[in-house]
Amino acid sequence: MEKIKANLIIEIMGRPPEHIKEALNTLVVKIGSEKGINILDKKYHEPRPVKDVKNLFIAFAEINVEFDSLEHLFAIIVGYMPSNVEVYEPEKFKLNAAEINSLGNYIISKLHRYDEIVKRALMDRNILLKQLEYIKSGGKIEDLMKLEKTNYKTNKTKNKKRDGAKKASSVKKGVRK
Repeated sequence: MEKIKANLIIEIMGRPPEHIKEALNTLVVKIGSEKGINILDKKYHEPRPVKDVKNLFIAFAEINVEFDSLEHLFAIIVGYMPSNVEVYEPEKFKLNAAEINSLGNYIISKLHRYDEIVKRALMDRNILLKQLEYIKSGGKIEDLMKLEKTNYKTNKTKNKKRDGAKKASSVKKGVRK
């Protein structure tokens, strides 16, 4: 497949303006260092204040990029989430089933990873909310810490027993890991 050329817009928000300028440049350099990626041109725009928000700034860069393959293009799309992507070359694509499968599986694997991260964050959030409610209702932080240590030791013991049972089961079946 021939190389793919696209224009990307990368945005970053934060404070102070000097920091987001530096962070944006670091991000563009990192994109350019990825395998199968060649930055043809780049244009940085100065940070400007975000409307209706005090002391918050936004800056963006327009980058013209050449990708070795569709996989590299989608790796950048999923990995860096540009605010806009405009593929301008080639005008038409001809893909075989293996290329489509590879691309689809790549996207699915990334989505599963993001889903795992979100579920873990929600679980941690729920635990923190329960702990906060406990403290609000008069519970002591020290008691929470003791309980957390006990739960950690209990889970560690359960995991060792489970792992030992798996090994014993696989040995009985004649399978060794």
